Amino acid sequence: MGDDDIVIAYANPLDMSVIRLKAGGVLNNKYGSFAHDIIIGKPFGSRIASKKGNGHICFLAPTPELWTSTLPHRTQILYMPDIALVSEFLDLRPGKVVVESGTGSGSFSHSIARTIAPTGTLYTFEYHAERAAKFIEEIATHSLTSVITPTHRNVCKDGFGLTDTADAVFLDLPSPWEAVAFAKETFKKGRVGRLCSFSPAIEQVQRTCEELEKCGFADIRMFETLIRRQDVKTLKKRSIPTRDSATGLVEKNDTKKDGGKKRKRAIKLSDDSADGEDVDNEDEEAAEDEDGNSNNDEDESEKLIVSRTIAKVAGHTSFLVFASIFIDQN
Repeated sequence: MGDDDIVIAYANPLDMSVIRLKAGGVLNNKYGSFAHDIIIGKPFGSRIASKKGNGHICFLAPTPELWTSTLPHRTQILYMPDIALVSEFLDLRPGKVVVESGTGSGSFSHSIARTIAPTGTLYTFEYHAERAAKFIEEIATHSLTSVITPTHRNVCKDGFGLTDTADAVFLDLPSPWEAVAFAKETFKKGRVGRLCSFSPAIEQVQRTCEELEKCGFADIRMFETLIRRQDVKTLKKRSIPTRDSATGLVEKNDTKKDGGKKRKRAIKLSDDSADGEDVDNEDEEAAEDEDGNSNNDEDESEKLIVSRTIAKVAGHTSFLVFASIFIDQN
């Protein structure tokens, strides 16, 4: 890690933040005080203690996944489950040309850039001037200007200004149906173009699908991505007891109780003995037997991995509409 680098301060999955390292700078949080001078020069992934040693933080290299979890929200963003599905259906890979509108907070833009780099290009459009300016600053800081070309433009009114260019188009707009016809013009001729629209309301989905059909798109499908988290635990697997084994278990427990009483008597005799004579070892052997049986029980048990769905799950984010179109070269 070097001076002026962007790093992720990772305390736990729910507590991460983005910082820029500066010589002489200090990071102060509930885990303590962390001087930037101590962090600079260390490799990414280092776990560093606070000044007083009462807290630790890992400093990680930024990735699209970590950026999505820590970025400043200027709009609603796409999270990794949706990003993964969209990237798959749009067939994103190195060298692809992608058109995106709107840019928003830039969550998906960073994932697209990594997927299509180093030879691909992302043309991203944002109608809000302040958000567009902020995103331009961010990609310059993140060294993504060679892959991302940002533009301040209202594509629903003015179009994209691109023809015969894109392999894929992604729309994240309040009225995506107004941009469908303009999006059609951007696709490369003689190839199959893929489009995805991200909308939170089903009414938006209906109007977008109607416009897609009018413009000649085919294979129109809608998906909703929901997370189902699993609570995974390791338990001890034991065979179901039979009547005979259950009876033996009761007798064994009774023997353990009697052995406990004998041990107490043996300890008392040992304390009262002044001449140092040995006490009968029968009770000690019984105790060893008890421990041995316990260990055997542990050995006999088998580990079983079980899981259950956590009742509280993430709710609806948005609907994803996918469509394809072939643009004739003529």
